[in-house]
Amino acid sequence: MPLDSRGRANIILVSMNINMFSEADQSVSFAKAIADETRQRIMGLLCCRWLCVSDVVDEMGDITQPTVSHHLAVLREAGLVHTRREGKQVFYSLNQDEVVTCCGRIMRIFAPERPAGAAFVDVATIDVAGGADE
Repeated sequence: MPLDSRGRANIILVSMNINMFSEADQSVSFAKAIADETRQRIMGLLCCRWLCVSDVVDEMGDITQPTVSHHLAVLREAGLVHTRREGKQVFYSLNQDEVVTCCGRIMRIFAPERPAGAAFVDVATIDVAGGADE
């Protein structure tokens, strides 16, 4: 520990914005949860309806029940799904409000200086085929 001219320990206090780190951690959790293609597919299935694990397995067709359960647990831990228990079954639905909140949080953290009046790019207008010669 560094000492001052009188031999006393210098204590350096660093001011941190705890909320910023908390939001950054939540954004990382969100990004990790949606980074997986299988979880993205599950989120698409759960949008606007309630499904149990076996329903998701049936609709996906190519993924086992334990794998679906694992992915649902990741989504649940990230707060991206609502759960509802009916007897022994648990039903899941996409938490659309949290998806919107997480996207906004990412914008605040990684694009804080975006001009207020700047227009967003409509992703539907982007030519993903890369061909401008039509």
